[in-house]
Amino acid sequence: MSIRRAWLALILAATALSAQTPLTSAHIVFTFDHPQLQPSRYTITVDETGAGRFTSQPGPVGDASDGVFPTPVDRPIVLDDALRADLFTWARSHSFFATHCTTPAQAALAFTGHKTLAYTGPDGSGSCAFVWASDPALQRIVDQLGAVAFTIEEGRRLRLEVLHDRLALDAELESLQDAFKDHRAADLPNIADDLHAVADNQQVMDRARKRALALLASAGTPQKHN
Repeated sequence: MSIRRAWLALILAATALSAQTPLTSAHIVFTFDHPQLQPSRYTITVDETGAGRFTSQPGPVGDASDGVFPTPVDRPIVLDDALRADLFTWARSHSFFATHCTTPAQAALAFTGHKTLAYTGPDGSGSCAFVWASDPALQRIVDQLGAVAFTIEEGRRLRLEVLHDRLALDAELESLQDAFKDHRAADLPNIADDLHAVADNQQVMDRARKRALALLASAGTPQKHN
């Protein structure tokens, strides 16, 4: 099966999940809170198919000096197979998160936001809360979830800039390219439509369109043909 077909199948599964059909398989909810960031709170819900949902709440609007006002997000997403597998494997090998997962030295570390992981399934349930995870493997998984959230937020910003600030798109996409190279952004297929909205828009400067096409190629998403 091609990458595009595989992602299409999972996106269809995510859409079914977003319709609020009852979850029959195990699922995990990751919640992040940091009052000084945008968004200030977000939740990633994922089941074992990889299908899930991302919701966010913006923090204080402030002056929106970069021209992109914060807005809430609620959209289906698809989690990468490897990340999904790592997440569910860790949960099941650590009492479904019903364990101490906060590093003892947390008080001396920089505040990076409150994080909660919760597991619910036919085999059990549990949750834990932390700022820094005591297990490096769990911290790596959480960092990857943060990278997914970063990508979804970038998609939101791109949609607004296409409508209201097309001159900002080149810098925004350059920032996204750098984040993807540094693994601060992940699961780009989730914003393929947002990237296509840039790449296919004749009113967007050519350099920004090329950046969008390069990111689509990195995501394994082919260019649309009109």
